[in-house]
Amino acid sequence: MDLRDLIVTPLFLLLIFAVAYMVRPYVTDEINRKYFLPALSVKLLGALAVGFLYQFYYGGGDTFMYHTYGSRLIWQAFTDSPMAGLKLLFTDGKDFEGIYQYSSAIYFFHDPRSYAVIRLAAVFDLITFSTYSATACLFAVLSFIGAWQFYLAFYKQYPHLSRRLAVAAFFIPSVFFWGSGVLKDSVTLAFLGIATFQLYKIFVEGKFRILNLLILAVSLYVIFVIKIFILQAFLPAVILWLGSRNIHRIRSGFLRMLVFPFMIGLLLISSYYTVVKVGEDDDRYSVSKIAQTAKVTAYDIRYQTGRDAGSGYSLGDLDGTFGSMARLAPQAINVALFRPYVWEVRNPLMFISALESLILLMFVLYVLIKRGRMVLPAFTKPDVIFSMTFAITFAFAVGIATYNFGTLARYKIPLLPFFLTGLILILDYSNSERKLSVLEETE
Repeated sequence: MDLRDLIVTPLFLLLIFAVAYMVRPYVTDEINRKYFLPALSVKLLGALAVGFLYQFYYGGGDTFMYHTYGSRLIWQAFTDSPMAGLKLLFTDGKDFEGIYQYSSAIYFFHDPRSYAVIRLAAVFDLITFSTYSATACLFAVLSFIGAWQFYLAFYKQYPHLSRRLAVAAFFIPSVFFWGSGVLKDSVTLAFLGIATFQLYKIFVEGKFRILNLLILAVSLYVIFVIKIFILQAFLPAVILWLGSRNIHRIRSGFLRMLVFPFMIGLLLISSYYTVVKVGEDDDRYSVSKIAQTAKVTAYDIRYQTGRDAGSGYSLGDLDGTFGSMARLAPQAINVALFRPYVWEVRNPLMFISALESLILLMFVLYVLIKRGRMVLPAFTKPDVIFSMTFAITFAFAVGIATYNFGTLARYKIPLLPFFLTGLILILDYSNSERKLSVLEETE
């Protein structure tokens, strides 16, 4: 951060809020309007806070690799020669003619997934004069758009849960903190929310419009390019969601019971095939290599990336086989959802993460204890199936492949809005069933 941050960023903040005021009447109603600006504000706050954290606490890190040693060099290339800037923006990483002086200094130039974030940051830099905090604010706006669309996908079906769903979509601290700045997580979180809303529009509202299909395709492609493993957890959940919605449309209980086993089998096969197809072009994420990739990633983060952080954890021995992954699955899901525990805290950031995990655990226990036997039937509801399938599958994936609480706090943010939304829907369903039972008893 430098002097331009103090000059350019306030102007961009004024512009962002001015546009938000103008747009708000068209994307809100009288119920959810009150959440629009606060949700945008916490995203902007999170983006700026990430920058301060990396500069003054870590003294560097990914966000500066994406910007200071990434997109800013592309911006400098544009100021020197627009053709060089365009070449850097659209390079395939093989032709260095005329751009080597810039590409050789870009830290993630040879990492396509990270370079995708640098390309986006470079586009934002062109209008922010490569001002880090202003560019971070534009990442926050993108993340907010995704969060708002995620919120609408469920709010439109459950308007009576507007406040609770707003908490799940906008106000989970780790999500608006790690999911707002110049990071991969902000981009993937944004397009995950956009994809969810487009799926709702297409398959729930039945609006098969070219624009919706195009936005959905772009969203899935961006996630595929940056973090393919998110897609490998998301698409099977989508298939189960849409399949269960079709099962629920069958009015005859007998016919539904007859069709159910075949539909479940078909959905599971489709889900497996989807995971295979998504990962087939990347050796690390092909089905035959996923277990080995999890092992390598976990031990790299645990013993190399996080060796000095004091926040490593271990679930047991990973030997690169599916058997070891399956054996450690319950622990992996638990660590992603409910750890670090308060007694595992080693630094201030871990304390915040531990407090958030404790609150989430208490909410889960509240739902289980207060609603008991009504919880299990809620898992037959399509929206609960969708939310929980993605959340638990992704919790397993990041829990088994991280082995460091600091990194896990970032990696797990896509699952948190889905998991909390699923809990809210379970609680709502059980409350409705409880009221219905009381009503029937009084008649």
